[in-house]
Amino acid sequence: MDRKKLLIRITSLIFFIFILNFLANKLYWYSSIWYFDMIMHFLGGFWLSLALIWVFKVKEISLKIVTRLLLGVLLIGVGWEVFEVLVNNLLAQNPFYALDTFSDICFDLAGGSTAILYVIKRVIIVFKKEV
Repeated sequence: MDRKKLLIRITSLIFFIFILNFLANKLYWYSSIWYFDMIMHFLGGFWLSLALIWVFKVKEISLKIVTRLLLGVLLIGVGWEVFEVLVNNLLAQNPFYALDTFSDICFDLAGGSTAILYVIKRVIIVFKKEV
């Protein structure tokens, strides 16, 4: 996949996530739409996986690369959840919900996996056109 096109997609996606998060905070979607947090974690995992592919200049997809990408998404997702728990305990005084944290990490990984499948499909299509 062309790195310039990938960067444009990554940048567009992060702006979309930013605008969606801004609207969600203004319109209270996080509390009024029970699954909205899941959508955001999926999009975050998708974006993060694409960003890792771009940063590490992945040219081909192998099992080793997929494992590294998913471990990167998992590591950053777990780090985000630790941050979220600390902020909730210190500032908001909200209780810790293990099921919510597990769900968030699963949706991060689902988004990351979907991004990898997206890139594989794009690479295979480009490869078929060249042959």
